[in-house]
Amino acid sequence: MEEEHAQREIRDLSRKFWIGLALTLPLFLLAMLPMIPGIPMEGIVSSSISKWVQLALATPVVFWAGRIFFVKGWRSFKGWNLNMFTLIAIGVGAAYGYSVVAVLAPGLFPASFRHHGSVELYFEAAAVIIVLVLLGQLLEARARSRTGESIRALLDLSAKSATRLKDDGTEEEVAVDRLSIGDRVRVRPGEKVPLDGTIVEGASSIDESMITGEPLAVKKQVGDPVVGATINQTGSFVMSIGKVGADTLLSQIVQMVSKAQRSRAPIQKTADTVAGYFVPGVMLAAVITFIVWSLWGPEPAMALGLINAVAVLIIACPCALGLATPVSIMVGIGRAAQEGILVRDAEAIETIEKIDTLVMDKTGTLTAGKPKVTRFVVSAGSDKNEVLASAAALESLSEHPLALAILDQAREGNLSLPPVTGFQSTTGGGISGVIDGQPWHVG
Repeated sequence: MEEEHAQREIRDLSRKFWIGLALTLPLFLLAMLPMIPGIPMEGIVSSSISKWVQLALATPVVFWAGRIFFVKGWRSFKGWNLNMFTLIAIGVGAAYGYSVVAVLAPGLFPASFRHHGSVELYFEAAAVIIVLVLLGQLLEARARSRTGESIRALLDLSAKSATRLKDDGTEEEVAVDRLSIGDRVRVRPGEKVPLDGTIVEGASSIDESMITGEPLAVKKQVGDPVVGATINQTGSFVMSIGKVGADTLLSQIVQMVSKAQRSRAPIQKTADTVAGYFVPGVMLAAVITFIVWSLWGPEPAMALGLINAVAVLIIACPCALGLATPVSIMVGIGRAAQEGILVRDAEAIETIEKIDTLVMDKTGTLTAGKPKVTRFVVSAGSDKNEVLASAAALESLSEHPLALAILDQAREGNLSLPPVTGFQSTTGGGISGVIDGQPWHVG
Protein backbone atom coordinates (compact mmCIF):
# COMPACT_ATOMS: atom_id res chain seq x y z
CA MET A 1 0.00 0.00 0.00
CA GLU A 2 2.78 2.44 0.90
CA GLU A 3 4.58 1.71 -2.37
CA GLU A 4 1.38 2.30 -4.38
CA HIS A 5 0.78 5.58 -2.52
CA ALA A 6 4.37 6.71 -3.19
CA GLN A 7 4.13 5.89 -6.89
CA ARG A 8 0.75 7.65 -7.14
CA GLU A 9 2.24 10.73 -5.47
CA ILE A 10 5.19 10.73 -7.89
CA ARG A 11 2.89 10.40 -10.90
CA ASP A 12 0.67 13.23 -9.64
CA LEU A 13 3.58 15.58 -8.95
CA SER A 14 5.25 14.67 -12.24
CA ARG A 15 2.07 15.38 -14.20
CA LYS A 16 1.56 18.73 -12.48
CA PHE A 17 5.21 19.71 -12.95
CA TRP A 18 5.39 18.96 -16.68
CA ILE A 19 2.00 20.49 -17.51
CA GLY A 20 2.85 23.49 -15.33
CA LEU A 21 6.21 23.85 -17.08
CA ALA A 22 4.57 23.65 -20.51
CA LEU A 23 2.18 26.49 -19.54
CA THR A 24 4.83 28.56 -17.76
CA LEU A 25 7.38 28.69 -20.61
CA PRO A 26 5.13 30.64 -23.06
CA LEU A 27 3.87 32.73 -20.14
CA PHE A 28 7.45 33.62 -19.21
CA LEU A 29 8.27 34.54 -22.82
CA LEU A 30 5.18 36.77 -23.14
CA ALA A 31 6.18 38.63 -19.97
CA MET A 32 9.94 38.88 -20.56
CA LEU A 33 10.43 39.33 -24.32
CA PRO A 34 8.90 42.86 -24.42
CA MET A 35 11.69 43.93 -22.04
CA ILE A 36 14.37 42.98 -24.58
CA PRO A 37 15.19 45.84 -26.99
CA GLY A 38 14.75 45.04 -30.66
CA ILE A 39 12.03 42.41 -30.30
CA PRO A 40 8.75 43.76 -31.75
CA MET A 41 6.36 41.85 -29.51
CA GLU A 42 3.58 44.38 -30.12
CA GLY A 43 3.56 43.36 -33.77
CA ILE A 44 3.29 39.67 -32.82
CA VAL A 45 0.95 39.78 -29.81
CA SER A 46 -0.65 43.06 -28.73
CA SER A 47 -0.51 43.97 -25.05
CA SER A 48 -4.32 43.93 -24.85
CA ILE A 49 -4.36 40.28 -25.97
CA SER A 50 -1.16 39.30 -24.15
CA LYS A 51 -2.60 40.09 -20.71
CA TRP A 52 -5.56 37.77 -21.28
CA VAL A 53 -3.31 35.01 -22.61
CA GLN A 54 -1.09 35.37 -19.52
CA LEU A 55 -4.15 35.14 -17.27
CA ALA A 56 -5.33 32.00 -19.08
CA LEU A 57 -1.88 30.36 -18.84
CA ALA A 58 -1.21 31.29 -15.20
CA THR A 59 -4.59 30.32 -13.73
CA PRO A 60 -4.29 26.50 -14.11
CA VAL A 61 -0.67 26.63 -12.96
CA VAL A 62 -1.57 28.48 -9.76
CA PHE A 63 -4.88 26.84 -8.86
CA TRP A 64 -4.38 23.32 -10.26
CA ALA A 65 -0.65 22.62 -10.16
CA GLY A 66 -0.08 24.81 -7.09
CA ARG A 67 -3.20 23.89 -5.13
CA ILE A 68 -1.25 21.67 -2.70
CA PHE A 69 0.89 24.64 -1.62
CA PHE A 70 -2.14 26.77 -0.80
CA VAL A 71 -3.66 23.87 1.17
CA LYS A 72 -0.44 23.42 3.15
CA GLY A 73 -0.10 27.16 3.62
CA TRP A 74 -3.67 27.44 4.99
CA ARG A 75 -3.04 24.54 7.38
CA SER A 76 0.10 26.26 8.66
CA PHE A 77 -1.93 29.40 9.33
CA LYS A 78 -4.71 27.54 11.13
CA GLY A 79 -2.30 25.70 13.39
CA TRP A 80 0.06 28.69 13.58
CA ASN A 81 2.84 26.34 12.49
CA LEU A 82 4.37 28.77 10.03
CA ASN A 83 6.76 27.31 7.45
CA MET A 84 7.99 27.77 3.90
CA PHE A 85 4.54 26.90 2.47
CA THR A 86 3.17 29.89 4.36
CA LEU A 87 5.52 32.18 2.44
CA ILE A 88 4.83 30.44 -0.88
CA ALA A 89 1.07 30.79 -0.45
CA ILE A 90 1.34 34.47 0.51
CA GLY A 91 3.89 35.34 -2.20
CA VAL A 92 2.18 33.53 -5.05
CA GLY A 93 -1.26 34.64 -3.92
CA ALA A 94 -0.17 38.29 -3.78
CA ALA A 95 1.50 38.20 -7.23
CA TYR A 96 -1.43 36.40 -8.87
CA GLY A 97 -4.17 38.41 -7.12
CA TYR A 98 -2.48 41.71 -7.96
CA SER A 99 -2.20 40.70 -11.63
CA VAL A 100 -5.81 39.49 -11.87
CA VAL A 101 -7.11 42.82 -10.59
CA ALA A 102 -4.79 44.60 -13.01
CA VAL A 103 -6.34 42.67 -15.91
CA LEU A 104 -10.02 42.71 -14.89
CA ALA A 105 -10.22 46.15 -13.26
CA PRO A 106 -7.17 48.25 -14.15
CA GLY A 107 -9.15 51.40 -13.36
CA LEU A 108 -8.95 50.58 -9.65
CA PHE A 109 -5.23 51.34 -9.64
CA PRO A 110 -4.05 54.92 -9.20
CA ALA A 111 -1.76 56.55 -11.73
CA SER A 112 1.32 55.75 -9.62
CA PHE A 113 0.76 52.03 -10.34
CA ARG A 114 0.94 52.53 -14.11
CA HIS A 115 4.00 52.07 -16.27
CA HIS A 116 3.83 53.25 -19.89
CA GLY A 117 0.10 53.64 -19.47
CA SER A 118 -0.68 50.13 -18.15
CA VAL A 119 -0.45 48.26 -14.87
CA GLU A 120 2.41 45.74 -14.77
CA LEU A 121 1.49 42.06 -14.52
CA TYR A 122 3.32 39.40 -12.49
CA PHE A 123 1.64 36.20 -13.59
CA GLU A 124 5.01 34.75 -14.68
CA ALA A 125 6.48 35.23 -11.18
CA ALA A 126 3.63 33.26 -9.58
CA ALA A 127 3.83 30.48 -12.19
CA VAL A 128 7.63 30.15 -12.07
CA ILE A 129 7.60 29.83 -8.27
CA ILE A 130 4.94 27.11 -8.41
CA VAL A 131 6.87 25.13 -11.04
CA LEU A 132 10.19 25.41 -9.21
CA VAL A 133 8.73 24.31 -5.87
CA LEU A 134 6.91 21.48 -7.64
CA LEU A 135 10.26 20.34 -8.99
CA GLY A 136 11.64 20.28 -5.44
CA GLN A 137 8.65 18.30 -4.19
CA LEU A 138 8.99 15.84 -7.08
CA LEU A 139 12.68 15.27 -6.34
CA GLU A 140 11.88 14.73 -2.66
CA ALA A 141 9.14 12.21 -3.50
CA ARG A 142 11.49 10.28 -5.78
CA ALA A 143 14.16 10.30 -3.06
CA ARG A 144 11.63 8.85 -0.59
CA SER A 145 10.74 6.20 -3.14
CA ARG A 146 14.39 5.22 -3.62
CA THR A 147 14.77 5.01 0.14
CA GLY A 148 11.74 2.72 0.29
CA GLU A 149 13.44 0.56 -2.34
CA SER A 150 16.38 0.16 0.06
CA ILE A 151 14.00 -1.24 2.70
CA ARG A 152 12.35 -3.51 0.13
CA ALA A 153 15.82 -4.75 -0.88
CA LEU A 154 16.40 -5.76 2.74
CA LEU A 155 13.08 -7.60 2.80
CA ASP A 156 14.00 -9.36 -0.44
CA LEU A 157 16.90 -11.01 1.38
CA SER A 158 14.46 -13.26 3.20
CA ALA A 159 13.34 -16.64 1.89
CA LYS A 160 9.92 -16.77 0.25
CA SER A 161 9.15 -20.45 0.90
CA ALA A 162 10.33 -23.31 3.11
CA THR A 163 10.15 -27.11 3.31
CA ARG A 164 8.08 -27.96 6.41
CA LEU A 165 8.16 -31.44 7.94
CA LYS A 166 4.78 -32.91 8.86
CA ASP A 167 4.18 -35.10 11.89
CA ASP A 168 4.16 -38.22 9.66
CA GLY A 169 7.62 -37.35 8.31
CA THR A 170 6.52 -36.17 4.87
CA GLU A 171 7.55 -32.79 3.52
CA GLU A 172 5.52 -29.90 2.11
CA GLU A 173 6.58 -26.61 0.60
CA VAL A 174 4.85 -23.63 2.23
CA ALA A 175 5.17 -19.86 2.18
CA VAL A 176 7.35 -18.49 4.97
CA ASP A 177 4.50 -16.39 6.37
CA ARG A 178 2.57 -19.64 7.05
CA LEU A 179 5.24 -20.99 9.39
CA SER A 180 4.61 -20.96 13.13
CA ILE A 181 6.83 -21.20 16.18
CA GLY A 182 7.79 -24.82 16.78
CA ASP A 183 7.47 -25.91 13.13
CA ARG A 184 10.27 -28.18 11.88
CA VAL A 185 11.82 -27.10 8.58
CA ARG A 186 14.43 -28.79 6.39
CA VAL A 187 17.09 -26.51 4.86
CA ARG A 188 19.14 -27.97 1.98
CA PRO A 189 22.51 -26.74 0.61
CA GLY A 190 22.19 -23.40 -1.19
CA GLU A 191 18.84 -22.53 0.40
CA LYS A 192 18.18 -19.57 2.65
CA VAL A 193 17.30 -20.14 6.28
CA PRO A 194 13.59 -19.17 6.34
CA LEU A 195 13.33 -17.73 9.87
CA ASP A 196 15.24 -17.54 13.15
CA GLY A 197 15.45 -20.81 15.00
CA THR A 198 17.61 -23.68 16.28
CA ILE A 199 19.12 -26.72 14.55
CA VAL A 200 17.56 -29.96 15.85
CA GLU A 201 19.03 -32.42 13.34
CA GLY A 202 22.11 -32.45 11.09
CA ALA A 203 25.01 -30.01 10.69
CA SER A 204 26.21 -27.51 8.12
CA SER A 205 28.22 -24.38 7.36
CA ILE A 206 26.18 -21.21 7.04
CA ASP A 207 27.11 -17.93 5.37
CA GLU A 208 26.19 -15.25 7.95
CA SER A 209 28.00 -12.38 6.20
CA MET A 210 24.77 -10.38 5.86
CA ILE A 211 24.63 -10.19 9.66
CA THR A 212 28.25 -10.33 10.83
CA GLY A 213 30.26 -9.20 7.79
CA GLU A 214 32.49 -12.27 8.19
CA PRO A 215 33.34 -13.81 4.79
CA LEU A 216 33.85 -17.35 6.08
CA ALA A 217 30.92 -19.65 6.68
CA VAL A 218 30.19 -20.62 10.27
CA LYS A 219 29.87 -24.27 11.24
CA LYS A 220 26.57 -25.14 12.86
CA GLN A 221 25.40 -28.29 14.59
CA VAL A 222 22.51 -29.50 16.74
CA GLY A 223 21.55 -26.88 19.34
CA ASP A 224 23.14 -23.95 17.53
CA PRO A 225 20.98 -20.94 16.63
CA VAL A 226 20.48 -19.91 12.98
CA VAL A 227 19.28 -16.58 11.62
CA GLY A 228 16.68 -16.09 8.92
CA ALA A 229 17.91 -14.98 5.45
CA THR A 230 21.41 -16.41 6.00
CA ILE A 231 22.54 -18.96 3.38
CA ASN A 232 23.12 -22.66 4.01
CA GLN A 233 26.25 -23.72 2.14
CA THR A 234 27.12 -27.38 2.59
CA GLY A 235 25.11 -29.85 4.64
CA SER A 236 21.38 -30.39 5.06
CA PHE A 237 19.76 -29.84 8.44
CA VAL A 238 16.42 -29.64 10.19
CA MET A 239 15.62 -26.59 12.31
CA SER A 240 12.88 -25.62 14.72
CA ILE A 241 11.32 -22.21 14.13
CA GLY A 242 11.89 -19.93 17.13
CA LYS A 243 10.78 -16.50 15.90
CA VAL A 244 8.32 -15.31 13.26
CA GLY A 245 7.10 -12.02 11.85
CA ALA A 246 8.34 -8.84 13.46
CA ASP A 247 10.36 -10.75 16.08
CA THR A 248 12.98 -12.02 13.60
CA LEU A 249 16.35 -10.32 13.38
CA LEU A 250 15.84 -9.24 9.75
CA SER A 251 12.46 -7.66 10.58
CA GLN A 252 14.03 -5.77 13.48
CA ILE A 253 16.75 -4.47 11.14
CA VAL A 254 14.10 -3.27 8.67
CA GLN A 255 12.13 -1.61 11.50
CA MET A 256 15.31 0.11 12.69
CA VAL A 257 16.04 1.48 9.21
CA SER A 258 12.42 2.67 8.78
CA LYS A 259 12.45 4.36 12.19
CA ALA A 260 15.76 6.05 11.43
CA GLN A 261 14.39 7.43 8.15
CA ARG A 262 11.40 8.92 9.96
CA SER A 263 13.52 10.44 12.73
CA ARG A 264 14.51 14.10 12.66
CA ALA A 265 18.02 15.41 12.90
CA PRO A 266 18.82 18.22 15.39
CA ILE A 267 19.28 20.67 12.51
CA GLN A 268 15.69 20.01 11.37
CA LYS A 269 14.33 20.69 14.87
CA THR A 270 16.36 23.90 14.97
CA ALA A 271 14.98 24.92 11.58
CA ASP A 272 11.40 24.34 12.76
CA THR A 273 12.02 26.52 15.82
CA VAL A 274 13.60 29.28 13.74
CA ALA A 275 10.75 29.15 11.20
CA GLY A 276 8.27 30.04 13.93
CA TYR A 277 10.04 33.39 14.31
CA PHE A 278 11.38 33.69 10.78
CA VAL A 279 8.04 33.70 8.92
CA PRO A 280 6.43 36.50 10.99
CA GLY A 281 9.71 38.42 10.65
CA VAL A 282 9.61 38.08 6.86
CA MET A 283 5.98 39.22 6.75
CA LEU A 284 6.87 42.25 8.87
CA ALA A 285 9.83 42.97 6.57
CA ALA A 286 7.51 42.82 3.55
CA VAL A 287 5.14 45.37 5.14
CA ILE A 288 8.04 47.68 5.98
CA THR A 289 9.38 47.30 2.42
CA PHE A 290 6.03 48.33 0.95
CA ILE A 291 5.75 51.37 3.23
CA VAL A 292 9.33 52.57 2.60
CA TRP A 293 9.15 52.18 -1.18
CA SER A 294 5.68 53.78 -1.32
CA LEU A 295 6.83 56.84 0.62
CA TRP A 296 10.38 57.37 -0.62
CA GLY A 297 10.77 55.20 -3.72
CA PRO A 298 10.87 56.37 -7.37
CA GLU A 299 7.75 56.48 -9.52
CA PRO A 300 5.59 54.45 -9.74
CA ALA A 301 6.28 54.28 -6.01
CA MET A 302 3.31 52.23 -4.77
CA ALA A 303 3.62 49.71 -7.60
CA LEU A 304 7.32 49.23 -6.92
CA GLY A 305 6.57 49.01 -3.21
CA LEU A 306 4.06 46.20 -3.75
CA ILE A 307 6.39 44.41 -6.16
CA ASN A 308 9.33 44.54 -3.76
CA ALA A 309 7.14 43.47 -0.82
CA VAL A 310 6.07 40.39 -2.80
CA ALA A 311 9.73 39.79 -3.73
CA VAL A 312 10.67 39.76 -0.03
CA LEU A 313 8.03 37.11 0.66
CA ILE A 314 9.24 34.95 -2.23
CA ILE A 315 13.03 35.10 -1.88
CA ALA A 316 12.86 34.52 1.89
CA CYS A 317 11.37 31.05 1.38
CA PRO A 318 13.75 28.56 3.10
CA CYS A 319 13.22 25.92 0.40
CA ALA A 320 16.79 24.63 0.49
CA LEU A 321 16.71 23.77 4.20
CA GLY A 322 13.16 22.49 4.01
CA LEU A 323 13.92 20.07 1.18
CA ALA A 324 17.63 19.28 1.30
CA THR A 325 17.84 18.20 4.94
CA PRO A 326 15.11 15.51 4.99
CA VAL A 327 16.04 14.25 1.52
CA SER A 328 19.74 13.90 2.40
CA ILE A 329 18.90 12.03 5.61
CA MET A 330 16.49 9.62 3.91
CA VAL A 331 18.81 8.86 1.02
CA GLY A 332 21.87 8.58 3.28
CA ILE A 333 20.25 6.10 5.66
CA GLY A 334 18.78 4.05 2.81
CA ARG A 335 22.11 3.91 0.96
CA ALA A 336 23.92 2.91 4.14
CA ALA A 337 21.43 0.08 4.66
CA GLN A 338 22.22 -1.28 1.20
CA GLU A 339 25.90 -1.37 2.17
CA GLY A 340 25.17 -3.21 5.40
CA ILE A 341 25.51 -0.14 7.64
CA LEU A 342 22.60 0.34 10.04
CA VAL A 343 21.89 3.85 11.34
CA ARG A 344 19.97 4.02 14.61
CA ASP A 345 18.58 7.56 14.10
CA ALA A 346 19.08 10.73 12.07
CA GLU A 347 21.10 12.36 14.84
CA ALA A 348 23.86 9.79 14.24
CA ILE A 349 24.16 10.97 10.62
CA GLU A 350 24.68 14.54 11.77
CA THR A 351 27.11 13.57 14.54
CA ILE A 352 29.30 11.24 12.46
CA GLU A 353 31.09 14.13 10.75
CA LYS A 354 32.82 14.82 14.07
CA ILE A 355 34.45 11.37 14.14
CA ASP A 356 38.20 11.37 13.48
CA THR A 357 39.03 7.79 14.54
CA LEU A 358 37.21 4.58 13.61
CA VAL A 359 37.91 1.47 15.71
CA MET A 360 36.79 -1.91 14.32
CA ASP A 361 36.21 -4.87 16.63
CA LYS A 362 37.17 -7.56 14.09
CA THR A 363 38.82 -7.96 10.71
CA GLY A 364 35.88 -9.62 8.99
CA THR A 365 33.96 -6.39 8.58
CA LEU A 366 36.85 -4.83 6.66
CA THR A 367 37.30 -7.54 4.05
CA ALA A 368 35.85 -7.87 0.58
CA GLY A 369 33.61 -10.68 1.82
CA LYS A 370 35.36 -13.34 -0.25
CA PRO A 371 38.58 -15.23 0.69
CA LYS A 372 41.45 -14.82 -1.78
CA VAL A 373 44.94 -16.28 -2.03
CA THR A 374 47.37 -13.39 -1.47
CA ARG A 375 50.66 -15.31 -1.19
CA PHE A 376 51.74 -18.73 -2.46
CA VAL A 377 55.08 -20.30 -1.44
CA VAL A 378 56.39 -23.81 -2.25
CA SER A 379 59.38 -25.69 -0.90
CA ALA A 380 62.66 -25.83 -2.84
CA GLY A 381 62.60 -28.21 -5.77
CA SER A 382 58.81 -28.23 -6.08
CA ASP A 383 56.99 -27.04 -9.18
CA LYS A 384 54.69 -24.16 -8.19
CA ASN A 385 52.09 -24.82 -10.90
CA GLU A 386 51.99 -28.56 -10.14
CA VAL A 387 51.43 -27.95 -6.43
CA LEU A 388 48.70 -25.37 -7.08
CA ALA A 389 46.94 -27.56 -9.68
CA SER A 390 47.01 -30.60 -7.37
CA ALA A 391 45.73 -28.60 -4.37
CA ALA A 392 42.96 -27.08 -6.50
CA ALA A 393 41.99 -30.54 -7.82
CA LEU A 394 41.51 -31.77 -4.25
CA GLU A 395 39.69 -28.59 -3.19
CA SER A 396 37.28 -28.94 -6.12
CA LEU A 397 35.81 -31.92 -4.25
CA SER A 398 35.74 -30.15 -0.90
CA GLU A 399 32.96 -28.13 0.74
CA HIS A 400 35.36 -26.04 2.83
CA PRO A 401 34.80 -22.24 2.60
CA LEU A 402 38.46 -21.69 1.57
CA ALA A 403 38.29 -24.21 -1.28
CA LEU A 404 36.91 -21.65 -3.74
CA ALA A 405 39.82 -19.29 -3.06
CA ILE A 406 42.36 -21.96 -4.07
CA LEU A 407 40.28 -22.90 -7.12
CA ASP A 408 40.07 -19.25 -8.22
CA GLN A 409 43.85 -18.94 -7.92
CA ALA A 410 44.30 -21.95 -10.21
CA ARG A 411 41.80 -20.58 -12.74
CA GLU A 412 43.65 -17.26 -12.85
CA GLY A 413 46.77 -19.19 -13.90
CA ASN A 414 44.76 -21.18 -16.51
CA LEU A 415 45.92 -24.44 -14.93
CA SER A 416 44.30 -27.75 -15.85
CA LEU A 417 43.28 -29.85 -12.86
CA PRO A 418 44.43 -33.49 -12.75
CA PRO A 419 41.95 -36.27 -11.86
CA VAL A 420 41.70 -37.31 -8.19
CA THR A 421 41.04 -40.82 -6.84
CA GLY A 422 40.52 -42.03 -3.30
CA PHE A 423 39.29 -38.63 -2.07
CA GLN A 424 38.73 -38.42 1.69
CA SER A 425 37.63 -35.56 3.93
CA THR A 426 38.32 -35.64 7.64
CA THR A 427 36.56 -33.13 9.91
CA GLY A 428 39.28 -30.97 11.41
CA GLY A 429 41.98 -33.00 9.61
CA GLY A 430 41.85 -31.70 6.03
CA ILE A 431 41.41 -33.58 2.77
CA SER A 432 43.48 -36.17 0.90
CA GLY A 433 43.54 -38.11 -2.34
CA VAL A 434 45.70 -39.77 -4.97
CA ILE A 435 46.90 -37.84 -8.04
CA ASP A 436 49.00 -39.59 -10.73
CA GLY A 437 49.70 -42.39 -8.28
CA GLN A 438 51.01 -40.04 -5.60
CA PRO A 439 49.21 -39.34 -2.30
CA TRP A 440 48.39 -35.67 -1.64
CA HIS A 441 47.18 -34.08 1.58
CA VAL A 442 45.73 -30.57 2.05
CA GLY A 443 44.85 -29.20 5.46
